Amino acid sequence: MMSVNQPASRLATRLAFLVAGFGIACWAPLVPIVKNQLNIDEGLLGLLLLCLGVGSIFSMVMTGFLSSRYGCKPIIMAGGLGLALVLPLLTIVSSPAVLGVALLLFGASLGAIDVAINIHAVEVERASEKPLMSGFHALFSVGGFAGAGAMTFMLSLHVNVLLACVLCSALMLIAMFVAWPRLLSTKQANDGPIFVVPKGAVLLLAILAGIMFLVEGAMLDWSALLITQTGRIEATQSGIGYMLFAVAMTLGRFSGDAITAKFGDHAVMFWGGLIALSGFVLLLLVPITIVSLSGFFLIGIGASNIVPVLFRRAGNQTFMSPALAVAAISTVGYAGILVGPAFVGFVADLFSLPISFWLLAALLLFVPMSAAKIVR
Repeated sequence: MMSVNQPASRLATRLAFLVAGFGIACWAPLVPIVKNQLNIDEGLLGLLLLCLGVGSIFSMVMTGFLSSRYGCKPIIMAGGLGLALVLPLLTIVSSPAVLGVALLLFGASLGAIDVAINIHAVEVERASEKPLMSGFHALFSVGGFAGAGAMTFMLSLHVNVLLACVLCSALMLIAMFVAWPRLLSTKQANDGPIFVVPKGAVLLLAILAGIMFLVEGAMLDWSALLITQTGRIEATQSGIGYMLFAVAMTLGRFSGDAITAKFGDHAVMFWGGLIALSGFVLLLLVPITIVSLSGFFLIGIGASNIVPVLFRRAGNQTFMSPALAVAAISTVGYAGILVGPAFVGFVADLFSLPISFWLLAALLLFVPMSAAKIVR
């Protein structure tokens, strides 16, 4: 086993996850501001936001290959520094075309650090010989809360938008330079292809990741509309559902490593999938508002540690390079976030929004059904 300064490498991994969540969350409050600055409509804004997704997916595909050849450390640093440096540029662009290029770079930075930190986390966890992945992913959520909160707080105080971004970028730069000397420098000799189509166990891992990210994307984009359309809550309080989901996800991940160490990956996937499924049942069938809303919490708790298990298994399988496997499930998972909301909307338009959520529940059923095969 390689010699690893475990406290230092764990700190570096946590900081990198924190920066990734912080960086993307800082962008969210800026969207309406940038829209007004450039005087663009929703249709053009949607196309420009697609640039962020395209940049992320392209970068994710490349990162597995680059991490195998050169190690995770330079890729993590490039991604983190890219997020910090491009964020202020998003507020001073002069045209939609320039914004599109900036979002491509921002998305590429996000995709690079997202895949590389998961590959790095697998190495740190393997050296530690105990579950750490859930705790690492929890730091991404904490970064998201912190980034959105910090940016929103400064903008509410009428701090100049560019200055607010520079301050947030400075925090990211400090975190990345603290992490830099503590990141692992391991790499694999790799003369293989840039991207390998997932197969065997990795294909199943990728499909399950796509399902989990699809569910997460649907919670973000459609949960508020679901509970207001069914008359269970007023529109002004429609964010409660996603808030319960997000809080449960964070709490679940902070406790996930201890739970996984005690009960194992199979139990986490099997019972986590069933708990999330029971959340959908409560949400869609129970008319009592407080009981129905508890479904969001159950979905978040149940789903919280499934994705960390999938990344752990991708890093330890032998069907293909671990770095390429992690990149593959990251790419499919991110595609689930991009395609998921559109899928839900398409089904809702043909049938109804509750039918869309029942389909999500049906897809989620594959998780407990696949648990035994995943850990075999």
